[in-house]
Amino acid sequence: MTALTSIVLRDLRLAVRVGGGAFVGVLFFLTVVVVMPFAIGPDLNLLRRIGPAILWVGALLASLLALDRLFAQDQEDGTLDLLLMAHTPLELVAATKGLAHWIATGVPLVLAAPVLSLLLNLEPAAIGAVVLTLLVGTPALTFIGLVGAALAVTLRRGGLLVAVLILPLSIPILVFGISASNAAVTGGVPFGAPFTILCALSLGSLVLGPVAAGAAIRAGLD
Repeated sequence: MTALTSIVLRDLRLAVRVGGGAFVGVLFFLTVVVVMPFAIGPDLNLLRRIGPAILWVGALLASLLALDRLFAQDQEDGTLDLLLMAHTPLELVAATKGLAHWIATGVPLVLAAPVLSLLLNLEPAAIGAVVLTLLVGTPALTFIGLVGAALAVTLRRGGLLVAVLILPLSIPILVFGISASNAAVTGGVPFGAPFTILCALSLGSLVLGPVAAGAAIRAGLD
């Protein structure tokens, strides 16, 4: 078992024990989706049109819930110091922790999306499109959030700072995720173009996020 595999398994066990991963994220996701129709009213056509946007906004907010603890917990118990002294590059460690965080928080949101889509009166084709865009886009939210979590690692009460830093950077992902989903709902614009850009944003965040997070951790702990 490699050191990186150990980090993934450790973070997943911590997420399950603390209960802050899948359960809280999905519960918050469900709350957003259930509350929105009460604010909009009983217009099923309107609900169907804006359903993908509601799901994407809910997924974005839910993915922010546990980001502030991504490195802060390791900082508190001394694990981060051990990781800094290890031979494994810090960028690779950050990427591994981001992967574990996405498995614990992003994958449950993707799995819950089809059920919640039924509450928004979405058609099967639209449900498939929303799930596909969330599957591709939620890693980007996690790996951009990695940077905010690294910047706030030495700060007390850094949770709000993480949200303030991450939300503006998440707007392109939100825009192209909703655009691709809406293309499947309305059929007015092609699905491929915004979906391809969403894939490119995810790939870019997978590369740049861990590098920026590693640099931010080193700068914060110097």
